[in-house]
Amino acid sequence: MEVFMLKFTNTLSSKTQEFVPLKPKTVNMYVCGITPYDYAHIGHGRCYITFDILFRLLKFLDYEVTYCRNFTDIDDKLLKRAADQLGDKFLYTEVAQQYIDAYHDDMKHLNCLSPDMEPRVTQMIPEIVEFIEKLIKSGHAYDANGSVYFSVRSFPEYGKLSKRNIDDLKAGARVDINDDKKDPLDFALWKKEDEGTFWQSPWGSGRPGWHIECSVMSTSLLGPHIDIHGGGMDLIFPHHENEVAQSEGVHGEPFSRYWLHNAFVQINKEKMSKSLGNFFTLRDVFEKIDPMAVRYYILSHNYNIPLDFSLPDMEASQTAYKRLCTVFEPAQATDSLNDEDIKKSPIVQKMVAKLEDDLNTAGLLGILFENIKSIQADPEELLRVKAFLQRVLGITLVPLAEKEVKITAEIQQLLNDRKQAREDKDWARSDAIRDRLSELGVDTQDQKV
Repeated sequence: MEVFMLKFTNTLSSKTQEFVPLKPKTVNMYVCGITPYDYAHIGHGRCYITFDILFRLLKFLDYEVTYCRNFTDIDDKLLKRAADQLGDKFLYTEVAQQYIDAYHDDMKHLNCLSPDMEPRVTQMIPEIVEFIEKLIKSGHAYDANGSVYFSVRSFPEYGKLSKRNIDDLKAGARVDINDDKKDPLDFALWKKEDEGTFWQSPWGSGRPGWHIECSVMSTSLLGPHIDIHGGGMDLIFPHHENEVAQSEGVHGEPFSRYWLHNAFVQINKEKMSKSLGNFFTLRDVFEKIDPMAVRYYILSHNYNIPLDFSLPDMEASQTAYKRLCTVFEPAQATDSLNDEDIKKSPIVQKMVAKLEDDLNTAGLLGILFENIKSIQADPEELLRVKAFLQRVLGITLVPLAEKEVKITAEIQQLLNDRKQAREDKDWARSDAIRDRLSELGVDTQDQKV
């Protein structure tokens, strides 16, 4: 197989760079996980499919990969959900486990591989306390009446990831104003707490701040200097910026070599959010669209370009995915092929080249459809390409089960009307009725009139 240069858009450098890991053919990758207080949404789906593709690609290219993705299982939102849902905020562990289980189920439906490590914040409190102690000792943090804050101005390179000038940051824009802080821009590493959920520390009872948690989990499990840190672009500032300051403040060396961020999922050109009422959980979507078609839809858009979510577009993707399943249905026993066999395919080599170019999944699908006739004409090529799509893109290519639709009076009338419209050659009316039937879950198969 021809060797291409693997390259990614690195948020730290703002450039597309060749990927050179710290150790040859070895990759440590950390991706920020969810706070399990609600069901995962379509934006989560995009993020974790993106890094699942990266995980699969690196392994296919013979890298030894250690993939770590966390759960933030203590948080104000989680405590509130426990109080609202179970009537007791101290039952947050039960709520967290409920949504962690649901998240794992969603990821399974999307055919995302399990990471090698899934640490939880509550499992690493001693390590967090020790890390904060080191920050205090190094002069980067200070105790203020039982809370501990990171001194932003003690880290001269603060802002290098997000490209923000510290002097231009407005106090209170993304941080809480607190009289205990030496500087309004300083952020909490340890929050004083003596009534709710808390742990003991040298500074008194409390619990960790959000940003310190990921720094500790990644460096404790993967080492002080990792190859790839990923997440959604909404995390660049302040979360990832603060991770950089904390981690490099303790270890005195670069934290992550490459920072990869997927773009937002938008609804009508606006970022999806609960506050705007344009929020779709994965489970909402799965009721209408098969999870594999959802994965295919996300892969048809490059990860670093905003994705404007549309149910009709998803339905079109589902139709395209069904056709793809039909094309590859004759190819069986793909498990019999090893990766080296798959790499012999000229089409696979072209598709890998697209992925190596900053995970260009849309370009990969373009290569696939440009060569679909020649792939179909060669049984060996059909088998190899199918195996590649299954292993690296993670699409199963198993024909989708047709959902049973109850024929209501409305549906029957629409079917009758459409039959008449086609007999009358009223194609516009026929198409309009077809679209309405599709909305009701009815796929129509036309024959020549």
